[in-house]
Amino acid sequence: MQSLIGTGVALVTPFNKDFSVDTEALQRIVNFCVDGGIEYLVILGTTAENATLSADEKELVITTVVAANKKRLPLVLGVGGNNTAEVVKELKTRDLSAFEAILSVSPYYSKPTQEGIYQHYKAIAEASPIPIILYNVPGRTSSNMLPKTVLRLANDFDNIVAIKEAAGDLVQAMQILKNKPAHFLVISGDDMIALPMVLAGGAGVISVIGQGFPKEFSEMIRLGLNRKVNEAFKIQYVLDECIDMIFEQGNPAGIKEVFQCLGIADNTVRLPLVKVEEDLSQRIEKFLKKNI
Repeated sequence: MQSLIGTGVALVTPFNKDFSVDTEALQRIVNFCVDGGIEYLVILGTTAENATLSADEKELVITTVVAANKKRLPLVLGVGGNNTAEVVKELKTRDLSAFEAILSVSPYYSKPTQEGIYQHYKAIAEASPIPIILYNVPGRTSSNMLPKTVLRLANDFDNIVAIKEAAGDLVQAMQILKNKPAHFLVISGDDMIALPMVLAGGAGVISVIGQGFPKEFSEMIRLGLNRKVNEAFKIQYVLDECIDMIFEQGNPAGIKEVFQCLGIADNTVRLPLVKVEEDLSQRIEKFLKKNI
């Protein structure tokens, strides 16, 4: 799918200081990403603090992003969980006409076997009316989807079109890249190794930092895709300091601090997350003043 090549961003959900959803800030973030050259937007991923949103708030986020986007960029919707039946039910009842694909995380907390993971995605593939991006993030799920399982799913189901691979393991990603079917895309879920994964044959990234630095980060990925290695790494080595900082005290607290410094959105997060500490806030602000 050409629409999933390049840089996608996992959008935050900005909050007002009273913890309500800030729809105006969300519109500003969408426009900032569009104007900055991002290729597609991901709604209601982990970075959106999805677990803290009510059903009504999730609908508000979706309608706000769809309206603000004005069909300018492809949209991907996060639809996943560790209750397979509930995920299937949502896929069968939700209107997905505005979306290019769904992003579905490997079941968290339950720690299923590889066969359990396969059967979970098999049920999703049989229910979904639109393409599916697998999402492997062992640091959050406590369960690693192994390359053999990814490749089995990619070969067995035509509508499983990609994986967001966020194990932080370049060797694991390369095993998938080496053996995948031609149609299947490997998308980095780790900002720090997104460029090396692209150079190894990856299709791009679903990024956190990309929404704070859309122009710079998306250009880096495009340069990588075009094999302009030196130019791409020149950008990487500027941004890597900030990539470390935005994850230092948790996601999305770090990227929300970037938006606070840029005057785009407030840095409010919902418990159990808390704002970054003052020292980190000052370091992020210093980086922005120096480099942006």
